[in-house]
Amino acid sequence: MTSQEWALDGHAGRLAARTWPAAGTATHLVLLAHGYGEHVGRYEHVAAALTAAGAVVVGVDHVGHGRSDGERVLVPDVERVVDDLHAVDLRARAEHPGLPVVLLGHSMGGLIAARYAQRYGDGLTALVLSGPLVGDWAAADALLTLPEMPDAPLDITTLSRDPQVGADYAADPLVWHGPFKRPTVQAIRWGLDAVAAGPSLGSLPLLWAHGEADTLVPVEGSRSGVQHLRGERYVERLYPGARHEIFNETNAEEVLADLTGFVADVLAGRLD
Repeated sequence: MTSQEWALDGHAGRLAARTWPAAGTATHLVLLAHGYGEHVGRYEHVAAALTAAGAVVVGVDHVGHGRSDGERVLVPDVERVVDDLHAVDLRARAEHPGLPVVLLGHSMGGLIAARYAQRYGDGLTALVLSGPLVGDWAAADALLTLPEMPDAPLDITTLSRDPQVGADYAADPLVWHGPFKRPTVQAIRWGLDAVAAGPSLGSLPLLWAHGEADTLVPVEGSRSGVQHLRGERYVERLYPGARHEIFNETNAEEVLADLTGFVADVLAGRLD
C-alpha cells in the first residue's frame, strides 16, 4: 500500500504527516492520533484495513515524536497537540471535501482524541478510543511524586502477547526508548483533568476498545473517563488476555474487524 508523506506547520515546528488513499471510492476519512513515544508509521496494517473498507486515512507524528520537530517526547500541553491535529484535520477535509470524518486515538492519542472530540465533536461522525488515557491513570501521579523520572525503557512485554511486536518496537529508531519527561507527564495529568471537566459527547457515536490485560493503561482506570464521555450511541469491546496495543495483538484481525464494522454501522445509520 502506497502512502503519501507531507508536512505542515505545527505549534512548535514542522509536523510529519501521512495519507493512505482509499482502496476504491472513498466513503469516509479516518483521522489517526498515535500514542506516546511512537509514530504513525506503526499503523500501516491499521490503515490497510481501513482503506480496504473505503477510508482515506490521515495521521501525523505528534510534536516531539517520529519525524516531527521538537525535543523527543516533550509534550508540554495537550491542548496545543489538539490544535496541531485540528490543522491536520482541516487540511485533510480540504483535500477530500464532503467526506464524513472518524477520529481514532490510541493510548495518549486517545487522550488527545477525547479532548479533540470535546472541542470539535460537532464536525466528527464518530470517535474510536483504543486503550485510551482517560479517567484515572495512577501512573501519572506516581511518577510526579518522584524526584526524578525513572531512567528505564518501556517493558516491551506489556505491548502484546506476540513477542515480535515487542522486538520490532525495541528495534524501531523512530520510537522513543528513554524515560518519561516530567513536563509530558504533567501535561497528561492536566489533560486527564480537562477531559473530566469537559462535556460528554452526546450523540457522537463512540467505540471504546481495550485489552483486559493492559497494564500500561489499565482498563478499569479508563472506564470512568469513557463513562463520562459516552452518550447514547456507544459500543464497548473488551478483549480478554489482550495487552496494551490491541491492533498489534494476537487477535488483531478480530480487533480490526470490530473497528471497521463499527465505522460501517455508523455510516449506514445502524447505531441511530
